[in-house]
Amino acid sequence: MVKKLMIGIGILMVAIAIVTELKVYASSLDTVQAVGEEGAVAETAKTNNGIGLIAAALAIGLSAIGSGIAVAVVASSAVGAISENPNLLGKTVIFAGLAEGIAIYGLIIAIMILSKI
Repeated sequence: MVKKLMIGIGILMVAIAIVTELKVYASSLDTVQAVGEEGAVAETAKTNNGIGLIAAALAIGLSAIGSGIAVAVVASSAVGAISENPNLLGKTVIFAGLAEGIAIYGLIIAIMILSKI
């Protein structure tokens, strides 16, 4: 049930991003026609910045959702394993850290995208 909810939320976020970008693009086309050639370059740059910001937001958001799902699975399994054998604590912490690393990868990609804008 939780997986289906997370997938639905992810699809909804992507749909909202696409609709927002289409609105921004449509309004920039109207502005470009009204302003003329000189302002067209500035409006195109704003549209490209919008796409980059949406890409960075998606990178962070989707990686955080994936990391949350991974940590939930790993942490519940780790608690069960530690309750049976307390010597497994160090190994399970490593797996939880690897699951949390997914969010850090998304943050790094977002920073790389924002540095190109």
